[in-house]
Amino acid sequence: MNDLTFSAILIGAAFIAGLVIYQILILLGKWAQRKKVKANLDIIKKPLRFLIPPLCIAIILPFSKLPENLLPTLGHFINIFVLMLFTWLGINIISIIRDVILGHYDISARDNLKARGIYTQVRVIHHIIVFVIILLTVSFILMTFPKVKQVGVSLLASAGIIGIVIGFAAQKTLGNLIAGIQIALAQPIRLDDVVIVENEWGWIEEITLTYVVVRIWDLRRLVIPISHFIEKPFQNWTRISADILGSVFIYADYTVPVKEMRSELTRILEKSPHWDKKVNVLQVTNATAQTIEIRALMSAADSPTAWNLRCEVREKLLEFLQKSFPECLPRTRIELKEKLVPK
Repeated sequence: MNDLTFSAILIGAAFIAGLVIYQILILLGKWAQRKKVKANLDIIKKPLRFLIPPLCIAIILPFSKLPENLLPTLGHFINIFVLMLFTWLGINIISIIRDVILGHYDISARDNLKARGIYTQVRVIHHIIVFVIILLTVSFILMTFPKVKQVGVSLLASAGIIGIVIGFAAQKTLGNLIAGIQIALAQPIRLDDVVIVENEWGWIEEITLTYVVVRIWDLRRLVIPISHFIEKPFQNWTRISADILGSVFIYADYTVPVKEMRSELTRILEKSPHWDKKVNVLQVTNATAQTIEIRALMSAADSPTAWNLRCEVREKLLEFLQKSFPECLPRTRIELKEKLVPK
């Protein structure tokens, strides 16, 4: 048996052994899922399928009898391929860990303040870890090429000005990365928070390493650099809790019976499924030359419910004025005096 035949048989056996090991791992994964392990293990099947046979080949490759001019090149290629597959597998494993952690928290619940905080932290940290893994993988792959390694070392040793230029060029990216870490730790915003930013009202839909997606009330999406939430002011309506106060302003004539309107507001709120029975206030907050401003203040469990409650109260208060006190709607008075003409 010549050297090439021996090497081909050895590599083929290693490849088959890798497939067998893969099937054993798949059976173990199915067994774990039958034990009600709350993890989507299917996402690691594909990287394992491509990883294990080349890994077995890389292990036995030094024992093969391939030509000396072919062995280093083939080994270098397989090592890079295995490193990339390990990166793919590692990212998927981190995604599984993320899903297992988030599976213990229900962000769709009404009182979801803690869940939103955990979701924000876990997702941002997940993005950071994936970014670091990819960066390290690319660095390790480049370092396996001697010429690239020598060029990199000479550049770093030759002039510090290159580092300064790179620092200036990457300051925006690094600033966003640091801002993402700050948001994950300090949490000025969380997923599903209600915010007013750039004069737009909406919900935090997605937080990444570089930008934040705000879902506007009319279903538009506002994409904002993540550093904006560290450097500039914005309103967060659900920073402390999900419940929120809603206000409705009614403008009426000076003759409007405020006491009756206050009773009507109570009646409306008591019949509304959107009211959380905490705040019920009606006050005259301003007076102009033509009308008075009446503010109805009410509370709800969350911002979407508060929006529906405000619309309901506004409609029914206007209907109440139209039916019971139409003369109290805003009006313009003109007084005409008869001019005395001498006889």
